[in-house]
Amino acid sequence: MAVAVICEFNPFHNGHKYLLRRAKELTGEPVLAVMSGSFTQRGEVAVCSKFERARAALNNGADLVAELPAAYAVAPAEIFARGGVSIAGAFGDVRYLAFGCECGDIRLLTGAAAAFKNPEVNALIAEQMKRGAYYPQAVERAVREVMGDVADVLTSPNNILAVEYIKALDGSATEPLPIQRIGAAHDSETAEGSTASASLIRKMLRAGESAESFMPEPPAEITYPALLERALLFRLRSMTAEDFKRLPEVSEGLENRIVKAAAENNSIEEILSSVKTKRYTHARLRRIITCAALDITRQLQARRASYVRVLGFTPEGERLLKSCSFEIVTSPAKALRQGGANADFLKTDIAATDAAALAYKKIRRAGEDYSAGILRVQSRLKSGEIFRED
Repeated sequence: MAVAVICEFNPFHNGHKYLLRRAKELTGEPVLAVMSGSFTQRGEVAVCSKFERARAALNNGADLVAELPAAYAVAPAEIFARGGVSIAGAFGDVRYLAFGCECGDIRLLTGAAAAFKNPEVNALIAEQMKRGAYYPQAVERAVREVMGDVADVLTSPNNILAVEYIKALDGSATEPLPIQRIGAAHDSETAEGSTASASLIRKMLRAGESAESFMPEPPAEITYPALLERALLFRLRSMTAEDFKRLPEVSEGLENRIVKAAAENNSIEEILSSVKTKRYTHARLRRIITCAALDITRQLQARRASYVRVLGFTPEGERLLKSCSFEIVTSPAKALRQGGANADFLKTDIAATDAAALAYKKIRRAGEDYSAGILRVQSRLKSGEIFRED
C-alpha cells in the first residue's frame, strides 16, 4: 500500500518535509508525490527546476515523484485536484491521499465537499457569479447561506484545495487523509521558527536573501518571472481574439479585453491591471497568460491524461510503479516517438520546461526533459545519483 500527496513544492521547504514525515507516521506506507512541473497553479514559473525539487522531495521523505501534467498544474483548484487524483488513482497500491490544511477535521471537510451536491447551493453559486463575484467568494457565500458554519472551512486556500481533493475522490477506494498544517500560515509574510510560507521563501530567494533555515535543501539556481516578460508580451501580441477564446477560463468577451490590453500596455503587470475585475482575479489572469504561452487549450485541459512521467524514485518507489495502470514514461523521447493520446500532454510539459529555461539569469539550454534522466535515491543519507534510460 502507499499514500499519495499532490503538491508543487515551490520550493520544497520544512513544512513539506513535515507533511511527508507525518503522512508516513500515520500510514506506515511509502509516499507518491504527484508534483507540478515547471509552472504552478498561480500561473507563474516555478522558483527552481522540477528536477531539483524532485531531488529534495526524494531526499526528505518521498519515494516516487511523478509530474503533474502542465495542463492540470496551470488550472483552477477543481481541475488541479482532479488531475492529481486521477494520476494517484492509477496506482493500485495507493490507499490514502494526504494533504495539508488548516482544518484537520475530516467531518467538516467532507461536509463542505458534500455542499457541492446541494442544488440550492449550486443555484446560489450561479446567482453570485452573475452578480460579478469570483468563484471562491461565490462558493463561500452560497455554502454559508445554506449550511451555515460549514462555510468556515472555505475561507483558506489549503482548505479549499482539501475540499476539491475530497470531491475528486468521491466514488474511489482512496481515503482522504487531512494533516493539519503547522507553523507559518499560507502566504504569510512572517516566519515562525524554522517554517515559512512558500511565497515568503520565494520572495526572499529572489531578493538575494538567505532562506536556508526554512529549507532542507536550498535550490542551487532560481528563476525570475520578470525575465519571461518580453517573450510573454510577444506571444500575447501575436494572438487574436479567436486564439484567446480557445484557452481555459476565457469567457464573456474577456478575449477582447486581453487583446486590447496587450496592444496598449508594455508589461505583464500593466496588462493584468488593465484587465482585472472583481470577477477576474490576478491568479486567473496569470493562468490564462501562461496557458497562452504554452498553448494549453480548453480542449486539452478537459481531456484525461493517462500517463505517469517519472522524475525519480527510491527502491520503495520503484516497486510502487508495478501497481500503475497508466503508461509509465521514463523517456519522453521514446514516448513521443510512440505517439498516442498522451503525446499532446507530454509536448506541453516539455514546452513548459523550455519556457522556464528562459527565466534563469543564465539562460538554460532547451531540451532538459530529454537530458536530465531519472533520479534514483538509494539512501536518504546520500544525495541522489542519476540513472539515465536510453
